[in-house]
Order: sequence, then structure tokens, then C-alpha cells
Amino acid sequence: MSKLSPVINPEELLKLKDSSEIILIDATAGINAEENYKGNHLKSARFVDLNRDLATVETNPANGGRHPLPSVAKFSELLSKLGISPSNHVIVYDDKNGSNAAARFWWMLRATGHEKVQVLNGGLQAAIKMGYPTSSEIKDFKPVQNYPVSKWKWALADINDVEKARKSEENIVIDVRDKNRFDGLTEPLDLIAGHIPGAINIPFSENLDENGFFKPTEVLAKKYTEITGSKNPENIIVHCGSGVTACHTLLAMDYAGLSIPKLYVGSWSEWSRNDRELATKETK
Repeated sequence: MSKLSPVINPEELLKLKDSSEIILIDATAGINAEENYKGNHLKSARFVDLNRDLATVETNPANGGRHPLPSVAKFSELLSKLGISPSNHVIVYDDKNGSNAAARFWWMLRATGHEKVQVLNGGLQAAIKMGYPTSSEIKDFKPVQNYPVSKWKWALADINDVEKARKSEENIVIDVRDKNRFDGLTEPLDLIAGHIPGAINIPFSENLDENGFFKPTEVLAKKYTEITGSKNPENIIVHCGSGVTACHTLLAMDYAGLSIPKLYVGSWSEWSRNDRELATKETK
């Protein structure tokens, strides 16, 4: 059996709209996201909240950043509440071309060992444009027994790993935030503008074409292969502001058929709060 693509196109989803075999997840984040979901969402979609469900938000972002991963036990409970079992086909979307929290949910589910999960190409807007039905109805669904998972199976990096990697020619640290944030020209979310010294900037938006869809797999494969060369994926660390949009680039690399590098969840939100002097010098 061939590997399931991590990305599904709107026309493919439309063909599955009456299927009882899929579980559709709305992972749209932001202010009033849940209220907006209650007002209108893709028919039969179940909602997950970035802060409540896909992170364990701490009072001090210096310890793990703004969106630390929840414990695997907490994530298992979430999957149970959503009615997701290991055999289910899960399709997840958001309203930001998958970069908001859909890719984060995809990474988390794949990191438990779940195989059948896809992110909707083009997101909510593309599905609506394609004619996928929407609804304000919130259907009841049955929870299932706790999802069997004991650890995150995909590679993670912590702040100490990044400190070592940024100083080594054998490693690459990739920052997927937009160029203005990387260059320290603006910082809408964290205390300090700039970037981790030694990191390179590859904005996640470059994974998409002008219509907000993923670029062809061969284009993505060529791009990231040229950047990473022959380096082992364990020597590549990808981050963003708080470990959410970084998952979009990991998704793009998986879509392109490449191995998945390490995710630094703490990202700039953690790093900048632990080394302000260095971060400030980098932006001068």
C-alpha cells in the first residue's frame, strides 16, 4: 500500500463529504476562533483549540515558549474526546492555508505514530470555494478509549540542542518566520525582535504558490534539498515563533518526500527570553 500523502486537495475532500470513514478537524486559531467555528464551519468538522488542546500554555514563555507541547497523556485524552482511534482517517484544516494550527495538529498526530492524517491544501477558503458544504450545526460524536501513545516519536530539539547546533557547521537551524521578523524590523508577539544567531531564514510562506496552495512536490524537494544538502535530518532544526508555523515547513518537507528534521517547539519565543543580550546584538 502506497503512503498516504500528508496533503489533500479540496476536490479530493469534496468526494469524501458523505463518507463516514473520515474525521474532519477544524484547527483554526486566533481571537474568537471557537465562536467563529460555532457560527460556520465545514460540515461535520470537530474543533480543536490551539492554546487549550494543542499546547500547555505556561505563565512564563521562557520555559518552553508560548506554545509548549502538551503531555502525551493530555493529547491522548484529547484524541479520545474527538473520537479518534489509530485506524481513523483524519483530515485537518484551518483558515491560514494550514499554517495556523492544522500543521501543528498534523505533526502531533503523526508524532504519535498515526499514519492516516492529512492537511487540507488551501485551507477553509479553498474548500468553500470548491463547494464543500458548511454548517453551524455541531453534531454529537462518541468519545473512544484513550489513544495508545507513550511518547512523541518524531524528533524534538530543546534550547540546549539549538545552542550547540547553531555553532556547528554540521548543523542547520532554520527559522520559518517572515523576513521582517527574522531581520528584527518588527516583532508583533515576542519581547525582542531578531533571530537566533547562526540561523537561516526560509519563510514558511515560500512553501505556497500565489493562490495559497502548496507548490509542486518536485519544487519543494529541490528547494529543501539544495538548502540542506546531504545533512542528516537529525542535524537540521526547524523553528518559528512558538513552534506552530514551523510545522508547516515540516509538512512541506514530508509532502516533498523528504525526511522530517527536528522541531524546536520553544522557538524564538523561548530563545529570546533566555538570551536577550545576544538577541539584541543580533538586531543592531
